[in-house]
Amino acid sequence: MNPFLAVGVVLGIAALGIGVLVLVARRVAIAPPQRDVLPYGSGWDPPEHALSRFHTRWYPMTLVFLAFDIEMLFMYPWAPVAARLGAVAIIEMFVFLGVLMAAVVWAWREGVFRWQ
Repeated sequence: MNPFLAVGVVLGIAALGIGVLVLVARRVAIAPPQRDVLPYGSGWDPPEHALSRFHTRWYPMTLVFLAFDIEMLFMYPWAPVAARLGAVAIIEMFVFLGVLMAAVVWAWREGVFRWQ
């Protein structure tokens, strides 16, 4: 038997089992009143929708933050490799940081960092 076919069969059976469990859980679930499951406000009706609280000007700033946050995820495993590879790894990381800095300069020119 082809190993990929075996993996596909196992994944298919797992997906089918999860689907059955989800359907059973939805069928037998007893939903509490909507007001009781709201996260804040002690059961009061919220004055506004959760997504309407933030102005759209904050989303580009969030994307810049996430870009640098993910960049740090790449730098942690890179550190031990840099000691082994030497100057090539250092140059590659500075090229990567240069691309990110170009994105920050563009965001700065577009006014993403203005706090008005």
